[in-house]
Amino acid sequence: MSDASKGKANFFILDSFEKFSASDIQMYSNAFPATQIIEFDPKYNKLMAFILDKVYVYEGDIRNIPADENTFITKSGKVTRRRFSLSGGSVGLFEGKKIGRAKNLEKLEKEIKEFTKKVEDIRHSLIDRQRELERLRNNTLKQQIEEAQNAIKLVNDEFISVRTKQEQFSNMLNSADLRKEDIIEKIETLNQELLDLRPKAEQAQLVSGQQDEKLKLITSELNIQNEFLSQKSSTYNEQNILFHQQENRVKSVEQEMRFKQESMEQSSLRVETNSEELKKNDDEIRTIIETTQSNDEELIGMYAEKDEMEKGLGEAEKEYYSGRGEIDQFEKDLREIQHQRQNIDTLLMELQNQLNESKIQLNSVKERLSVEFNIDLDTVLSQATPEEAEQLALFDEEKLRADVTKIREKLDNMGPINPMAMEAYTEIKERNDFINVQKDDLLKAKESLFSTISEIEGVASETFMVAFTQIKEHFVRVFRSLFNEGDDCDLKLADPSKPLESEIDIIAKPKGKRPLTINQLSGGEKTLTATALLFSMYLLKPAPFCIFDEVDAPLDDANIDKFNNIIRNFSKDSQFVIVTHNKRTMTTTDVIYGITMVEKGISRVVPVDLRELA
Repeated sequence: MSDASKGKANFFILDSFEKFSASDIQMYSNAFPATQIIEFDPKYNKLMAFILDKVYVYEGDIRNIPADENTFITKSGKVTRRRFSLSGGSVGLFEGKKIGRAKNLEKLEKEIKEFTKKVEDIRHSLIDRQRELERLRNNTLKQQIEEAQNAIKLVNDEFISVRTKQEQFSNMLNSADLRKEDIIEKIETLNQELLDLRPKAEQAQLVSGQQDEKLKLITSELNIQNEFLSQKSSTYNEQNILFHQQENRVKSVEQEMRFKQESMEQSSLRVETNSEELKKNDDEIRTIIETTQSNDEELIGMYAEKDEMEKGLGEAEKEYYSGRGEIDQFEKDLREIQHQRQNIDTLLMELQNQLNESKIQLNSVKERLSVEFNIDLDTVLSQATPEEAEQLALFDEEKLRADVTKIREKLDNMGPINPMAMEAYTEIKERNDFINVQKDDLLKAKESLFSTISEIEGVASETFMVAFTQIKEHFVRVFRSLFNEGDDCDLKLADPSKPLESEIDIIAKPKGKRPLTINQLSGGEKTLTATALLFSMYLLKPAPFCIFDEVDAPLDDANIDKFNNIIRNFSKDSQFVIVTHNKRTMTTTDVIYGITMVEKGISRVVPVDLRELA
C-alpha cells in the first residue's frame, strides 16, 4: 500500500482492551445499539465494545434524532449525529469546493495541534517514566519495575489509541462531508414515496393477516400429521419386535430340520445295508444261471447222440423226440422251481428283516415302557388272564400295523416332545391376541389415512383447478398482448380426471403458423411464450421482486417494445431487475446500474437515475 501510495491499515492490540468496560445501554424508541447487528468473533468482544461504545443505529426521521452524548448513525450510513459536531455542505467528484476544503483543513489543523500537544505531554511523561525505570533498575526493585513497565504499556496503548482516533476522526470528517447533500435531496423523495406507499402498506397488512390465518391452519394440520407419524413409528417398532420373534422361531425350525437330516442319514445307512443284501441275492442268481448253462451243454451232447441214433434207428428218433419233450418239460419245471425258490428266498429275507425290525421295535417299546412308565412287558403278558390272551389273539395284525403306522406318522408330524409347550402356547396366544389388536388398529388407521388422503386430494384438486383456470385466463390475455389478438393459445390437461397427476399441454399458435411442437417456433416466439406463461403465474401470486437475465436477447425491436410495455404495466405492483445489453430496454428503465473497470481487477458500479433527468 505504501508503494502504491493508496490505502490505509489500522492495527489494534487486543491485550490493551482487556480492562475496558462498556457504558450502559440506553433505550430509544427508534434506535438500537450497533453492537447488536454486527457479527464478529468472540475474541474481539472487547475491541468491538470499545470501537462501537455509545454508537446507535437510528430508524425514522433524522430530524427527531435525540441530542445527547451518544453517536447516532442511519441505516444507509449517510447521516452521523454526535455531540458537539455538525456535518453538511456539498461534495463533488473532487471532495468539495475550496471553501469546504479550507474549513476542513482548519478543523484538522486545530485537531492536529491538540493531538500533538497530547503526544508531547505523553512523550514527556514517557521520558519521566523511563527515567524512573532506569532509577528503579539501578535499585533492582522488581515490583516497581513491573509497575513501571505496566505504566509504560498503558502509555503506549494510549498513544496508539490517540493516534488511531486521530486517523478515524480525519476519515470520518472526510466521509461526513460527502453524505449530507444526498440526504437533503432524498428526504423529499422519500416523504413522497412514503405517502404513495401507505395505502399499499395497509393492503399488505390485510393480506399478511389472511396469510397468518392460513399459516395457523397449516401449522395445526402439521401437528396432526406429526402425531400420526409418531403413531406410525410406534407401530413400526412393534412390528420390528414381532419380526425378531419370528426370526427366533425360524431358528428353532432350522434346528428341527437338522435333527430330521440326521434321522435321514441313519435311514440312508439302512438302505445301504439292504442294497448289500440285494447284491448277495444277485450272486446266487448268477450261480443258478451257470448251472442252467451246464445243462444246456449236456443237451448239446444229447443232440449229437440223437444224430447218430437217427442214422441207425427211426424208432430211437421217436423215443428221442419223446425224451426231448420230457426234457423240455423238466427244464420248464426246473425254471419254475428256481423262480419259486427265488421268490421264497426274497420272502424269507423280507420276513427275516421284518422279524428283526419287529424285535428291535419290541425291544425299544419294552425299554420305553420300562423307562417312561416303569412297566415290564414280559410280566404284563405273563400276568394276563386267558380272556385277555384270547382277545390279543383275535386282534388282526395288519390292522394293528396300520394303526401303529398312523400313530407313528402323527408322532413324526408332531415332532419331539416339548416340555415348554404350554408356556410357548400361552406366549404365542398372547402374541396372537396382541397382533390381532394391532391389526385392527392398523386397519382403522388405514381407513382414516385413506379418508384423509381423499380429502386432501379433493381439496388440492379443487384449489389446483381454480388456480389452473385463472392461470389459463391470464395466459390467453398476456399471450395475445405479446403477439396479436387473433392468435390461438391455451393450456389443457392431458387427463382432466386426474388433475394432480396429469401433464399440462401448452398450445401456442401465432398468426400464420400451425406448429405441432414447440421446437417449430422461433427463438423469439419461444421467449415470448415462456414470458406469457411466467406472467400468467405471476398475476395469480405476485412477488415483490422479479429478476430477468437477458430475456430480450433473442427478440427483435418490435417484440422488445412489447416486452418493455408489459414490464412497464406490471412495474406498478412489483420491482423488476433486468440484466440486458439492449439499448431499447435501457431507455425504458427508471435506474441504470453500469459495471465498469476503471483499473485492472477493480470493478465499479455507476448508477444513473433517469427519473431525475426526466
